[in-house]
Amino acid sequence: MPETTVSKADFWFDPLCPFAWITSRWVGEVEEVRDIQTEWHVMSLAVLNEGRELDPGYREAMDKAWGPVRVIIAAREQHGDQVIKPLYDAMGSLIHDGGEKDFGIVISKALAECGLPPGLAAEASSDAFDAQLRASHEEGISLVGQDVGTPVVAFNGTAFFGPVLTRIPRGEEAGRLWDAAVTLAAYPHFFEIKRSRTESPEFN
Repeated sequence: MPETTVSKADFWFDPLCPFAWITSRWVGEVEEVRDIQTEWHVMSLAVLNEGRELDPGYREAMDKAWGPVRVIIAAREQHGDQVIKPLYDAMGSLIHDGGEKDFGIVISKALAECGLPPGLAAEASSDAFDAQLRASHEEGISLVGQDVGTPVVAFNGTAFFGPVLTRIPRGEEAGRLWDAAVTLAAYPHFFEIKRSRTESPEFN
């Protein structure tokens, strides 16, 4: 296995984002072939898009997007950081792999799967932990700027939007992609590589 100096990754996600879901599954593959420690953080597309002019359909989606992230933050506040990743895994599997569009169902099933109190579902419509949600979001977005979205990944403290993937790299291919990303992140004057997407994400 090739050696890498990376020991720490920080990953900011919104469970609704399909690209964050693919990137997170890639990180899971990397954890199998590289020696990395990952910390998971919530960011919010709803917060990101506050005050922006959006078409009605997307605005409706952003209004609904508050629910899952509010529940994850409430669970974190009440039960600790260790619940973040299991809740993300459960919600993401239902939304992206399972095609579930009813976030009420997503939340209740994810809480049950993670052994968390069902009453946490009520936090989806509560602003009780919005200050903590905004703080988690701002921690990530402040590292990359307001003109990007999710995911945000920090490689040993150097953060970027992305990588944006449409397929999940597996095994050593995932490791090689990680090595390349780390190499770019280690150069202090590197900022961006980008091309237009020509395909949609696939999760399997």
